[in-house]
Amino acid sequence: MSEFVTLEVSEGIGTIRLNRPPMNALNRQVQIELQAAALEAADRDDVKAVIVYGGEKVFAAGADVKELAQFSAEQMGEIVGDLQRAIGSISEIPKPTVAAISGYALGGGLEVVLGADRRIIGDNGKLGLPEVLLGIIPGGGGTQRLARLIGPAKAKDLVFTGRFVGADEALAIGLVDEVVAPDEVYNAARRWAAQFAGAASKALAAAKASIDEGLGLDLKGGLQVEAREFTALFNTEDQKIGMESFIANGPGKAQFTGK
Repeated sequence: MSEFVTLEVSEGIGTIRLNRPPMNALNRQVQIELQAAALEAADRDDVKAVIVYGGEKVFAAGADVKELAQFSAEQMGEIVGDLQRAIGSISEIPKPTVAAISGYALGGGLEVVLGADRRIIGDNGKLGLPEVLLGIIPGGGGTQRLARLIGPAKAKDLVFTGRFVGADEALAIGLVDEVVAPDEVYNAARRWAAQFAGAASKALAAAKASIDEGLGLDLKGGLQVEAREFTALFNTEDQKIGMESFIANGPGKAQFTGK
């Protein structure tokens, strides 16, 4: 049984919920449970899209600093790979994912958020990577995912200063995709996720793999990834269902099976 992270599934939407009061500090146990929940969401056929959510008051205010302070460089070297995999586990889910952000998402909390495909924040939210103020840098993927999302200059500003950004600035620089009232964060995330409940799941997974893998390659390599994923879909039931439905009834009426 997970103590701090749960996966709840309803109407095709899986909600990964962080629940370690008061601030959802991401200690090693939370990291392990987060990765387990992400793997379960990835594997379950009844999960078509995923929300990661920290509750109404806070997403996650970072790592457990008291725990981190106990590690030597040698000890950290042995676990940093596990830390990156756990914090980045949302990014490995081959389904549409959305982070629903209330309150603070700082340090490791923001690194979890950066692994989602979409980010929705309450208008009172605060985001930041303040690790430099502790004499370290982000170690859960923050320097890499943030720079890829908003560009190196803006990422360096946030990482170098450790400052927090509010919802409006986060939207302006492309760090989040939607700003809503604080009590609408989860509902807005659910509305976005719901549109994929009856979608062609294998096509969505192929699209996500093509984009994510292609970002790490040059154009030629990216096109090869796209060609691989495109071709493989012609072995799926949904490709046949989708094309036959289009020919018979026009677009948007196919009833996909996810196979």
